[in-house]
Amino acid sequence: MANGQSAAAAAANLFKVPELKEKILFTLLCLAIYRLGSHITTPGVDVVALQALAGQFQGTIFGIYDLFVGGGLQRATVLALGIMPYISASILFQLLAAVMPTVEKLQKEGEEGRRKLTQWTRYTTVVLCIGQAYTYALFLESQPGAVLAPGWGFRLLTVLMLTTGGMFVMWLGEQITERGVGNGMSLLIFFSILQGFPGAVINTWELFRAGGISLFKLIALCITLVLVVAAVVVLTMAQRKIPVQIPRKVVGRGRIREGQRSFIPLRVNSAGVMPIIFAQSIIIIPGTLAAFTGNPGPGSSGVRRFIYEITQALQVGSIWYHIVTVVLIIYFTYFYTSIIFNPADLADNLKRQGGFIPGVKPGANTAQYIDHVLTRITLPGAVYLALIAVLPYGIFALFDLQTFFFGGTSLLIVVGVALDTVQQMQQHLLLRQYEGFMKKGRVKYRGRGQQRYM
Repeated sequence: MANGQSAAAAAANLFKVPELKEKILFTLLCLAIYRLGSHITTPGVDVVALQALAGQFQGTIFGIYDLFVGGGLQRATVLALGIMPYISASILFQLLAAVMPTVEKLQKEGEEGRRKLTQWTRYTTVVLCIGQAYTYALFLESQPGAVLAPGWGFRLLTVLMLTTGGMFVMWLGEQITERGVGNGMSLLIFFSILQGFPGAVINTWELFRAGGISLFKLIALCITLVLVVAAVVVLTMAQRKIPVQIPRKVVGRGRIREGQRSFIPLRVNSAGVMPIIFAQSIIIIPGTLAAFTGNPGPGSSGVRRFIYEITQALQVGSIWYHIVTVVLIIYFTYFYTSIIFNPADLADNLKRQGGFIPGVKPGANTAQYIDHVLTRITLPGAVYLALIAVLPYGIFALFDLQTFFFGGTSLLIVVGVALDTVQQMQQHLLLRQYEGFMKKGRVKYRGRGQQRYM
């Protein structure tokens, strides 16, 4: 009872901070607009005929893309491309930074360089949206009865609508990141995945009532979900604390700043959910091309045949799909961690403050030590992340539970994004001296010469 009251009080505190209240309401408004646009069908498409296409997406790589956009591809909505073109463009420039000095230089130029890269990413997103929208229009025309009036008029209209929708989703994501709570890209994918969860639970329960799933299998499914969620929470919160000593120092007119002991928190999974998103963005490319262009005829060869063979090898649940997924997740975990965490900059900042790690010389030695520790803790984090992403598939196959679509990848994204968003709200609450969600106890502060507790 006390815990329930504490949770209710913490939730009420969210709206006691005017700034946080505005951020939450703005985020909810953007997400509501996104979900509304995800149900507006592109002109010229027969919605009834599209319902017959839903089965083609299930159990394929193409269905993963549809999962990230909330079923928009099945319904041919104006926001069918979702945030994925923008994510693909971001991945492209992050990869180019490793091989192109111009892009690398812009990354190090501070705010001005980041603005230029953001602009280039937007332009690239437009190009990707145009290409994906055109191939999607061709795919719709290839389905019997899906398009009312096939031809160039429909193709151009579809390209215009879907490209505009893709840019609008990109703008919504940026607005949430700047003016709302949480990462805009991650939240859009989060709600796209989450919107299918109630329907999946209802379908699974109806299947159980009809005798399609035994009680043992249903319990095994629930236990699996609970264990995966618990593992994700542990992985997200795990840290390696590096002790830091700040010596006693004289500042100002003879004032002495006492020495302090602190620590540098290195997360086991510093990259968060982005490696999963990056890996899925790469692995769906062959399946998307094959689904849009169609299957090659018997005895055919060339690029279409090559793409078709790769798609067949990377079917969801196949051994090659799991191997490629694990390799991509591990790679992107290291890759994204190296982008967001620079040990040299951290060592320089620590040296300027006069701090040091006990037993390690300041400067280059400190940077090498931090890099060494980060590399060691990232490996188990990356492997753990990859295993959680693929392990549920094996368990579902063992108990014949393929009817439930919420696999490890979906849970990683949903739980990871939820934790990151809650942590950001927690920071706002602590800054405003309110009780938060993730730490028991009370926040102590001093004001007007007296000590108080909230």
